[in-house]
Amino acid sequence: MSDRKNLLYRLITATFFIPSFIIIALKGGVQFLILIELGIFIGTFEFYDILRAKGMKPYKKVGIIVSIILGLTAYFQSYVFTYFIFTLLVFLLSISELFRKELDRAINHMSTTIFGILYVSWLFSHLILLRELPTITGQQYGIGATYVLLPFFIGWGYDTGGYFIGRKFGKKKLLQRVSPSKTWAGAIGGLVVSTIFLFAYQKIFHLDYLTNFDVIMLAIFGSILAQIGDLVESLIKRDAKIKDSATYIPGHGGVLDRFDSILFVTPFVYYYLRFFAAR
Repeated sequence: MSDRKNLLYRLITATFFIPSFIIIALKGGVQFLILIELGIFIGTFEFYDILRAKGMKPYKKVGIIVSIILGLTAYFQSYVFTYFIFTLLVFLLSISELFRKELDRAINHMSTTIFGILYVSWLFSHLILLRELPTITGQQYGIGATYVLLPFFIGWGYDTGGYFIGRKFGKKKLLQRVSPSKTWAGAIGGLVVSTIFLFAYQKIFHLDYLTNFDVIMLAIFGSILAQIGDLVESLIKRDAKIKDSATYIPGHGGVLDRFDSILFVTPFVYYYLRFFAAR
């Protein structure tokens, strides 16, 4: 597919997705929970399919079920239940391996199952934590929608700057052995555009809980994490020798292809707001 046609597909998909996501984020509650749980389900499914392409055999059904339950624990903010689920998971995987025929790959089976849960569900669930954060801080519930959009403005800004500035000025490779298309110019451009996007978001929507210093910190560290998230998924796909995690999102690939940077940015935004900005 040509770059121009791929970009067109991306824009069409974004035109549908962005308004729908914002509407559901504004509503919050169970509707937002269902949306994120859907993303967790598909993303975890994709990850385990990538592992199977590599010849690994994670406990796919167990991993998907636990991933969905983790999303619920984030919604109800039940930290004790989270510990319970992980404890039960360790017990279940350990016992299952005792009765599995392939004794020589026990560590591989268990570790890949657990990493899939952590990589997709644990990180993705922070979107739910962000939306429900006002229930902890005592602020109006609706403000949670503005929290949820923060990592997306960082990610969108970084992707936009990285794509256009990288294509125009990119020469020196960032980490060629992992992702040959990533350049230092793209990384710097992504940071600049991400900062602009975030300042525009702050000013237009009057986000009084963010100071200019907060915006700069979120943009800098968020952009770094966006790049790391992108590179990590590239590393996983390169190891499995596949181009995309899936093909059902036109111009984007799969859920992991589209949200690779968001997976890493969202937890940072949540903990930054939780500890510094939205107290």
